[in-house]
Amino acid sequence: MMKGMSTHLLSPIVAGTWRLADWQFSPERTLNWIEACVDLGITSFDHADIYGGYTVEALFGQALARKPGLRQRLQLVTKCGIRLKHPNRPEHALKSYDTSAAHVRASVEASLQALGTDHVDLLLIHRPDALTDPDELTQTFEALRQAGKVLHFGVSNHSPQQFMALHRRLPLVTNQIEFSPLQMKALADGTLEQATELARRPMIWSPLGGGRLFTGDDAQAQRVRLALQGLADEHGASLASVAYAWILRHPSRPIPITGSGRVEALKEAVDGLRIRLTAEQWWSVWQASMGHEVP
Repeated sequence: MMKGMSTHLLSPIVAGTWRLADWQFSPERTLNWIEACVDLGITSFDHADIYGGYTVEALFGQALARKPGLRQRLQLVTKCGIRLKHPNRPEHALKSYDTSAAHVRASVEASLQALGTDHVDLLLIHRPDALTDPDELTQTFEALRQAGKVLHFGVSNHSPQQFMALHRRLPLVTNQIEFSPLQMKALADGTLEQATELARRPMIWSPLGGGRLFTGDDAQAQRVRLALQGLADEHGASLASVAYAWILRHPSRPIPITGSGRVEALKEAVDGLRIRLTAEQWWSVWQASMGHEVP
């Protein structure tokens, strides 16, 4: 896997399916949503086996089955490694993490069946597992790739050290992390520096702070909202688009994940791609979020 492999693997904006079950879309409406994403250039879709209580992948797969040829235009991402205590998994006695070969293989098989596909383009380990055997997991990844069931591998919510424990054995293409004008831990803990150095574009979840950018009444949210709105007025864009542009400005070349079923929200994410903030504008948002000037 070459150094720049992650550059063209995913679309610049990824559609997140975490809340798909909550949207209560019919299969036809879900298909319409998928096609609307594709029309906007959003061809990558982010899943996890646990989403919707282990139901979202099947909901997506039922919609995709109405137009099977569409699969060739999509990149499907899914995650595994969390054993959620849920009625749909009665064998799970408690919430825990599991990256054993048996669990990863079983999770992939279940995801393939639910999604109605013979492969996923990218598989991520959802959370760090303290009991991960890096050599065993690498062997599992290699076997899945050789079988053609998974094309690429990555992780989610891993520290730089946890990322390297796997990456030095089998090159990973991404670390999916939380990053937004309201959550900037990845700027301070080396995660984004590592992504830049290794040319592994990070996938970004909760880029709008889970909606807190728009509705939060705490001091930080109010400061950031004011700063973003000023830039939005200056660029003739929405506050959301500027928030995406702020994330995209980082040299690690982040790939934001949207979390909305509304086409207008998808358009706002895509619109962020056209906005190039100056360094001073970027730092003005940082200052608003931190509540102080740079040191």
